[in-house]
Amino acid sequence: MAEISAKLVKDLRDKTGAGMMDCKKALAESNGDLTKASEWLRQKGIATAEKKAGRTAAEGAVGSYIHTGARVGVLVEVNCETDFVARGEIFQELVRNVAMQIAACPNVEYVTTDQIPEPVVEREKTIEMGRDDLDGKPEAMKAKIVEGRIGKRLKELALLDQPFIRDSALTLGEMVKQTAGKTGENIQVRRFTRYTLGEGIEVQQTDFAAEVAAMGKVS
Repeated sequence: MAEISAKLVKDLRDKTGAGMMDCKKALAESNGDLTKASEWLRQKGIATAEKKAGRTAAEGAVGSYIHTGARVGVLVEVNCETDFVARGEIFQELVRNVAMQIAACPNVEYVTTDQIPEPVVEREKTIEMGRDDLDGKPEAMKAKIVEGRIGKRLKELALLDQPFIRDSALTLGEMVKQTAGKTGENIQVRRFTRYTLGEGIEVQQTDFAAEVAAMGKVS
């Protein structure tokens, strides 16, 4: 496989407007061929998605999903630029897929890693820095290891970084970009809420055997 240089990634980004990671992946898939990588991005609908990202997306839809058994429910807001696209089948399918993804990912709390509050990031760093397997390692090495672990941990909390449940070769974020390419509009997953039946309710546990025994002592 051809070496993918930073300059090659930048050249592809300048040419297509796609994100750095998308460009790197496209070049890897195309063995470093700039033309083929551009075509790969176009086929995936990614090449034009980044260029649209700065445009205002105030239309869209609030979608819902109730999982079988009615124990998990999801509400999600997905935005686009026009009501015409919002009412279309492509966009509506996207909203359904995003809602199902949220239901399938109980550990996800944020849309992107950028939304994760700094106190949460610092808490995760403290946890990782205190792990036993880092004892005795040089500080520089320890910091590098922790940085890698934190990056992975934060992605576990971010919805758009999850493998898409219907095609694990894509992240949900990549699937959203593909849909943006198909519709020609900026599409953003804005916010979501997940409801799990009984979550947060303290249930009093009854010792049935002890209760029966106590009843037997009543004169």
